[in-house]
Amino acid sequence: MRTLVDQLATYATYHRDPRNIATHFVGVPIIVLSVLILLSRVSVDVAGIAVTPALLVFLLSSLFYFKLSLGYGLAMFLIHGALLIVAGQFATLGLAAWLGAGVGIFVVGWVIQFIGHYYEGRKPAFVDDLIGLAIGPLFVVAEMGFLIGLGKKTQAKVEAIAGPVRRRDRVGA
Repeated sequence: MRTLVDQLATYATYHRDPRNIATHFVGVPIIVLSVLILLSRVSVDVAGIAVTPALLVFLLSSLFYFKLSLGYGLAMFLIHGALLIVAGQFATLGLAAWLGAGVGIFVVGWVIQFIGHYYEGRKPAFVDDLIGLAIGPLFVVAEMGFLIGLGKKTQAKVEAIAGPVRRRDRVGA
């Protein structure tokens, strides 16, 4: 399995424009929410616990993130856990409202993403490697941390491979 830095750096090479990164701060979380909404409707009772496909995706992705990093894994667990709780509330809506919300939020999230990639001038990372779908949310959390001064060593290692985020005040940027 590739390391945290390898995963983030590969993803980061597709995301060096600050406008693209900014769209990801909005688009990625709402895409994750929409997927969890759509996977939260069907459940099976297992020892008194409602097990949904959303719960299984949450648990498997949490294991993946924890394997990459304890700290980032914990952050992802808490954030995705909160999104899972919100998604569960949508699952209680009527069929049309649940489906409309899930699909609508999904479409809006992807529109936002593609606007960002228009600025980037590059296709989304998942087009070349499907693992990008799992790394996208982690990238957003890491970039938010970098913005507030956390993870400086990780940021330096990622930028040594992917290059720094482009500044918008440069000519042509």
